[in-house]
Amino acid sequence: MTANFAASVSGRQVFITGADGFIGSHLTEACVHAGATVRALACYSSFDNDGWLDDIAPALREEIEIVRGDVRDADLMRNTIKGAEIVFHLAALIAIPYSYVAPASYVETNVLGSLNVLQAARDAGVARLVHTSTSEVYGTAQTRPIAEDHPLVGQSPYSASKIGADKMAEAAFLAFGLPVVTLRPFNTFGPRQGQRAVIPTVIRQALDPRVSEIRLGDLTPERDFTFVADTVDAFLAAAGPSAEPGRTYNCGSGTAITIGALVDQIIRLADCAKPVTTEAARLRPEHSEVRALIADYRRFSDATGWRPTVTLEGGLAMTIDWWRARADDSSAGGYRI
Repeated sequence: MTANFAASVSGRQVFITGADGFIGSHLTEACVHAGATVRALACYSSFDNDGWLDDIAPALREEIEIVRGDVRDADLMRNTIKGAEIVFHLAALIAIPYSYVAPASYVETNVLGSLNVLQAARDAGVARLVHTSTSEVYGTAQTRPIAEDHPLVGQSPYSASKIGADKMAEAAFLAFGLPVVTLRPFNTFGPRQGQRAVIPTVIRQALDPRVSEIRLGDLTPERDFTFVADTVDAFLAAAGPSAEPGRTYNCGSGTAITIGALVDQIIRLADCAKPVTTEAARLRPEHSEVRALIADYRRFSDATGWRPTVTLEGGLAMTIDWWRARADDSSAGGYRI
């Protein structure tokens, strides 16, 4: 963690939605390490767990106030955000394939849920709200790299719901003066990421001895990948005074790689010799696939000094090591995730 970014939350009352998720759990850890008092929202489920917050070391976890609930509950958001100085809003439905079959649930969580968080933060008089966007709102790159003024194109119900959420955040600033900053990460990867994403999907299949081949969708799209530790630093930077309220900032590496080349790199690092096959069931609808995403993050870097520090190869190696450590020898190569 970069010291000046950690200072943005040191000694502050912090509330994090989506804290039980991939990026959210890492951000929660970072805020505790930085000396913040953290209240973390974990989505309630009947499985009686707190998602990836359960993966945090017990001594550190004891310092976190965990609240179970749902951003769709406006009263809960009002009650839990009360007293917070800084809010990080990461809670969202994010699986693109599921958005094709259940689009209404994406509107309810990503648009209405975000509205509940924004209104609760306004009522609480927070000093800063960092709203999480996604590079998917840009659709296929019309200019390369993609700057924040690139047109927004809803190529999936998921991306359309996130555009709606981003516009709610914009309206909260313009209409009510809410000090909200929108951070737009490109593809984040690292430990704790679920297998809906391409990197953990490839790594798990590469390492699992029960799997004879690596099955994927389209290998030709290009993506911009950032290691999760760098994305967490970006959230902390967005919470600091250098990030301007009302603005949107891209967070990415500024370089792109095709999925095919990415798979080759993972196979090499994992010392794997399995063939790669394309499955039609894994392909997006014809006009819904985003062909290329490459971040122009200069606005964010100029404002805050943030820049990625972990290389793609270095991040992949750490992620592969994490997956190896999670292999369950007693179940013939099963992985606990």
